[in-house]
Amino acid sequence: MNEIAKNKPVMVSGATGYVAGWIVKKLLDEGFTVHAAVRDPENREKLKYLSSLAEHAPGSIAYFKADLLDDGSYAKAMDGCEVVFHTASPFCLNVKDPQKELIEPARLGTRNVLEQANRTESVKRVVLTSSCAAIYGDNADLEKTANGVFTEDDWNVTSSLAHHPYSYSKTLAEKEAWKICGEQRRWDLVVINPSLVIGPGINPKGTSESFNLIRQFGDGSMKSGAPNWGMGVVDVRDLADAHFRAAFTPSAKGRHIISGHNTDFPSMAKPLIAHFGSAYPFPKKTLPKWLVWLVAPMVNAGMTRKMVARNVNHPWRADNSKSIRELGVQYRPLEASMVDFFQQMIDAGTVAPGKK
Repeated sequence: MNEIAKNKPVMVSGATGYVAGWIVKKLLDEGFTVHAAVRDPENREKLKYLSSLAEHAPGSIAYFKADLLDDGSYAKAMDGCEVVFHTASPFCLNVKDPQKELIEPARLGTRNVLEQANRTESVKRVVLTSSCAAIYGDNADLEKTANGVFTEDDWNVTSSLAHHPYSYSKTLAEKEAWKICGEQRRWDLVVINPSLVIGPGINPKGTSESFNLIRQFGDGSMKSGAPNWGMGVVDVRDLADAHFRAAFTPSAKGRHIISGHNTDFPSMAKPLIAHFGSAYPFPKKTLPKWLVWLVAPMVNAGMTRKMVARNVNHPWRADNSKSIRELGVQYRPLEASMVDFFQQMIDAGTVAPGKK
């Protein structure tokens, strides 16, 4: 691709989001002008964390009103930009209407942003935040991979509107992106496929599902133990760096698994226990699968027995070598991510000790 000019603005969709916040910080620190596409540019309270970043960085930020489902609403934000980061997509697991709450915003939102890229002559590269959820549906899918490990060549073929609708939405959205990209020749597409994102947020009281999940390690939800649910995790700061490198590495192309560690719930709890001790009711036991299968739907309506059967006691393994080799991503230790994240929740008052 052509060299990206540093004096040109860069657009970030969903700029107030968990991942987007760190991307914005990286861009500001590198001196870029960020066109932050947000739902309400007049909501100073919601924008205060991003505005604070800009006050202490060589770059600058400008806010633009945009809505995922409104065709044409990204025109002003994208005007003059050579790089577009499309991060905006709903991440919620408990939904009443997955078609309306997940599928439509993910797929239509991607279409609206990329079709605007088609109409904006300055755009040279789009970096799309997809997910490892577009690569696999359940841990059991690992058994059907070529070498017992998930790679960028794999696609999720087991999720549906009824089973893992969030994963299904990410799969449809990424396929839509590749379709639109393939129909033109002016801009190229680089896709980022992160595993579960953890680590402190720009907004210390974030509402991402990541905050909700890690909070449960210490709020008593898992005091009886944690299921041996295998998963990949990546620090949000490393993920933001991967996005930046995907945008400004001329040779970058295709999909990139961004995942620092192949792990599971009990392993994620260990650094919290080691660092914070007995002040919080962290899970110290691994729950037997039969018990998880029995009670999961009663505890969480979005957790089906099929999900338990295909994920608990199944390992999760992904090959992140492309991200290291071609983007130069360096992953920090799992311990640092977990401790920094939980400490932020303590400092923000969103998790309290003593609930044992």
